[in-house]
Amino acid sequence: MTIFGQRRTRSIAIALLAFISLPALSNSDSNLVEDAVAVEGNQFLSPELLYPEPRHENIGELVAQFIQKSHYNEVSVDDELSSKVLDFYVDNLDRNRMYLLATDIEYFESYRYQLDDIVKSKPLDPVYEIFEVYQTRVRERLNFALAQLEIEPDFSTNLDFQFDRTDEPWASDARSLDEIWRKRVVNDALSLALEDEPWEKIQEVLGKRYSGFLKRLDQVNNDDVFERFMNMFAHAVDPHSSYLSPRNADEYRIAMSLSYVGIGATLQTDEDFVRIVNIIRGGPADFDGTLKRDDRITAVAQGSEGDFVDVIGWRLDDVVDLIRGPKQSVVRLQVIPANAIPGSPKEVIQLTRGAVKLEEQAAKSEVIKVPRDGREWSIGVIEVPGFYRDYRALTNGDANYTSVTKDVKRLINELEEQGIDGLVIDMRGNGGGHLIEATALSGLFIDNGPIVQLRNSIDVSRSPPQRLDDPDPVARVAYNGPLAVLVDRFSASASEIFAGAIQDYARGVIIGQQTFGKGTVQNLYSLDQYFRSEDEKGFGQLTLTIGKYYRVTGASTQHRGVYPDIELPSNIDTEIVGESARKNALPWDTVNTTRFDAGSPLDHTIESLTANHVARSKEDPNFLYQMEQIQAGNRIRDQKTLSLNIDKRRKIREHELSDALKRENDRRLALHLEPLESLDDIDAEELPDVQLDQAAKIVTDMATMREVNVSPAQSARVMQ
Repeated sequence: MTIFGQRRTRSIAIALLAFISLPALSNSDSNLVEDAVAVEGNQFLSPELLYPEPRHENIGELVAQFIQKSHYNEVSVDDELSSKVLDFYVDNLDRNRMYLLATDIEYFESYRYQLDDIVKSKPLDPVYEIFEVYQTRVRERLNFALAQLEIEPDFSTNLDFQFDRTDEPWASDARSLDEIWRKRVVNDALSLALEDEPWEKIQEVLGKRYSGFLKRLDQVNNDDVFERFMNMFAHAVDPHSSYLSPRNADEYRIAMSLSYVGIGATLQTDEDFVRIVNIIRGGPADFDGTLKRDDRITAVAQGSEGDFVDVIGWRLDDVVDLIRGPKQSVVRLQVIPANAIPGSPKEVIQLTRGAVKLEEQAAKSEVIKVPRDGREWSIGVIEVPGFYRDYRALTNGDANYTSVTKDVKRLINELEEQGIDGLVIDMRGNGGGHLIEATALSGLFIDNGPIVQLRNSIDVSRSPPQRLDDPDPVARVAYNGPLAVLVDRFSASASEIFAGAIQDYARGVIIGQQTFGKGTVQNLYSLDQYFRSEDEKGFGQLTLTIGKYYRVTGASTQHRGVYPDIELPSNIDTEIVGESARKNALPWDTVNTTRFDAGSPLDHTIESLTANHVARSKEDPNFLYQMEQIQAGNRIRDQKTLSLNIDKRRKIREHELSDALKRENDRRLALHLEPLESLDDIDAEELPDVQLDQAAKIVTDMATMREVNVSPAQSARVMQ
């Protein structure tokens, strides 16, 4: 059967499904359905014919082979995986259950155990059929939303809108979705009304938003559908395996080269929003400091005076195109701050575009003065943003190649010349990097010995893991004084190797939050090299998990991460962020302990440090302020509904702002600082880094204990 013939049969099924699942319609709804589904000769008409291209089926077959032969878990592409893929694909299309009906989900069940066969050897038409059902439902909902804008909503209602529907059952029929969407449109309008926008302006903004979403929905192409499905196919194996289309593979290479001009942030779609995933060190957003992880972008404006363009519901690449621009030009972002509920006040952030400055991604140091017992103690801090190494310069024989280990060693020497009493290695937000740098950096604090164990897909069932030792065992320890490693939930991969080694060797204490838990190794395959084809579109790239690493004790950091010896409160929610929060993450497990010789156990030291920290924190205004901020954030995160009454919403907003101002002024009063009249008067640079401050005080405790005990520094020796 030709592709066109397959397409025609599939389209008839979609058209029939669209009508069969709809209940009897009122006159006001019938036009919406006619707009959503057009039928001519029993054929469903879509603005753009979507179908699998021959190269897509070739890519799918190759990806399936890679997964079966090279993935760490020795995955079988079978019915069990097919079932997972269907759930992942549907969840990716409609995670909040705002579009699809229960009848659609029931219809998709016919493919539950076929997707493995489809990817390996059969036409991919069902993948596109599922997407077109979703596309049809989205078109129905947006046309319904546009119709709701004809009449100004009643903002005095006592109804609530449930904005989080991820755990709700699928809507049984279109009428049920109508009720959900009536409330959604009212909520969208209310969010603008709270900004004192008149109804005519609200109509215009929401009309453009919904119409724009429809337009972009109709611009989806064959590659978009294929990438979406294949990415979910890879995610069903594990969360770090992924597929990128040729266009997005190019975007990835640009981002990795750090050669683009922009704001220096990694973006990702999250429902209708574009969310900030990461702030790139050395970029404009990093310098400015206002934009944060998990902020959601709602609108973009060019220049200091340009009009905002609403980008809710936009394609990610279209938003990226708006944000990018000439060097030294201004872009303004309207964002909903991280953890804020829908309808919260938006913030405007102005950034000047520029290139990412590599030197700003390098390790840097400072000295914190801690007054204690009539003396001022000097605690050195080295911030390590990533495990970087310039392999190109190294390969070319440049002895001055860039390396995080070389930079940290130099900074330690500079700090010791200043006479520091202790050292904090700050690895908060450090997502990892080169494995060799993780072992080399660990070697600066350990005499010699194994740092980490590595097992790849070839070794899983046939041989013990590979042991990676300190790459420079003859070099002297660079620092042997009191040491702490400060981590948070975003400390991942190579950061966890370093923190785990310091903890296992009892060389220092780990302070902060349970780390991310990424204990896997990925390989990137450029698929173009596996096809002999002149296809200009290309074939994209596959990232596949091929290994797993383990601490010298034999315990994996995968899923569990590294637990701190002394825990500090954090506003990063471990239930949302981290490997354990990801579906289908590889499990924690162990291998045999490798032979290593740690320093004297620090159990009693940690008990004393913890007791001192707890007692001190009870009287610390900054620490108490942070605890209150975290509790306020948790209350917001736990909320799943919003009132659709404008007076209630205003009171809630005023109450939240008043509470936030009170918390800040209570802190300032306790520190003998002048109170503020408004939150707008807060200078972000003056806000304390509570975790770093606590870490410096704990290291000061270590320094005082060492001075009293005159105890030697811990070191490590390989057992012979």
